[in-house]
Amino acid sequence: MAWVERLLVLGAGPAQLGLLAVARARGLFVIAADRDPLAPGFAYADRRAIVAVDDEPALERLAEAEHVDGVISPGPEAPVGAAARVAARLGLAHPLLPETAVLSSSKLRQRERLAAANVPQTGWQFVSEPDEVVRVPCLVRPPDRPGKGSRSLVRSSRELRAALKSALRASRLGLCLVEEVVEQPIVTVTAFSREGVFCPLAATDRVEESELWESERAALAAELAGTAAEALGIREGPSVTRVRLDPDGAKVLDLNASIGPGEAELCRAAIGIDLYSLALAGALGEPVSERRLRPRRRAKAACVRFLPDGEAVLATAETREEAHRRANRAAECIRFPAADAQVV
Repeated sequence: MAWVERLLVLGAGPAQLGLLAVARARGLFVIAADRDPLAPGFAYADRRAIVAVDDEPALERLAEAEHVDGVISPGPEAPVGAAARVAARLGLAHPLLPETAVLSSSKLRQRERLAAANVPQTGWQFVSEPDEVVRVPCLVRPPDRPGKGSRSLVRSSRELRAALKSALRASRLGLCLVEEVVEQPIVTVTAFSREGVFCPLAATDRVEESELWESERAALAAELAGTAAEALGIREGPSVTRVRLDPDGAKVLDLNASIGPGEAELCRAAIGIDLYSLALAGALGEPVSERRLRPRRRAKAACVRFLPDGEAVLATAETREEAHRRANRAAECIRFPAADAQVV
């Protein structure tokens, strides 16, 4: 019997579906871990594990028992730190060193490292007491609790103290992160690093709940994204950096060393690069040739429209405006069933 590489994927929700499908199509033996027994990504797994992706000891035992060849954590706010640490302890190849993965997943560490490297950032501060002076409006969240659900938008001083107290209670560090509310223009730079060389693949403009390709500000945003990736020590693998373009220059909003929903699909449709396959190669320690990072344009314009449940739809067209309209029309046709609905 031919030997088959075994891959542990952290997460089996909507954000992991694309990578799970590519891994399955490649012929890998896929072990998917998720706390939700009904996670849709389990349909692409050869073996499923009902394990929370933040339960690092359990994930390590699972990886060791399954004799995996690689560990990967796709998706926004992904547990990239856990994947890198598990891989390191088991002696597996991984694109990120554990200390670099922490800088991607911990907003506290990331902000501090970028500041130390003099990389321009949007406004932020750390707060340890609910009565500290903070400018509103702002975003408040515990820095060690990932996910959009953990952060609060504070619009007035009346809401501030309660938001700070809630974030401080939720934080294991006794700190909360306060960030300025950032308006458009925001450019998202999707990139892949190879042997320490930052290669920007696509730059999109954020417009409401959509990302439009290609941004006219791509060069400026990509330059800063590359500087941020270097400051965080990212030498291999994918990264997604959001850059705010202010009148006084470009500033980093955040950087994630993983692939979120819609980003890989946009790269495939717009420039003919399979970002999922590149990420799988990195997780399994396979070399990525320079040729695989050369764009082969397929579309003139593209739009990713994000949906309420964390998924996204993609549309291509001759112009960005038409791609945006198509994506919005597609999103309007999608209906989500109400959970636990009851008739009274």
